[in-house]
Amino acid sequence: MSTVFLIGIAVMAGVAVTLQAQFMGLLDRSLGTLTGVFITYAGGGLVITLLLAALRGGNLRNWQSVPWYAYSAGVLGLMIVGSIGYVVPRLGIAKGFTLIVASQFLIAALIDHFGFFGATVRPLDMTRSLGLCFMLLGVWLVVR
Repeated sequence: MSTVFLIGIAVMAGVAVTLQAQFMGLLDRSLGTLTGVFITYAGGGLVITLLLAALRGGNLRNWQSVPWYAYSAGVLGLMIVGSIGYVVPRLGIAKGFTLIVASQFLIAALIDHFGFFGATVRPLDMTRSLGLCFMLLGVWLVVR
């Protein structure tokens, strides 16, 4: 796959996450956090169920080869969606996502550096460390 294609997918994901945050905030304010999370997951569950049915079940043959902790992805997704839905109407999208994305970068850098959870080791060198420091300065400027 070309780099341009992958960048396009990443940008689309960023747009989708931001829109979802705003929509989750609307659901949270009108219906509450739990109902908003339910609606979000029910809609996504319906779409993926239809896709799996259309593809005749997808690929579940090697489910035993996946590490046990990978199956927590659904619960982590609930935490993500619920947190976004709760935080965005209270802090705003920019402030909420600044904190969310900064924490993602910090944890991702640690996972890469130590190779946790089967990740390829990518050492945290001086350049990346400096980038994280600048990011934290940016976080401070946004949330203060």
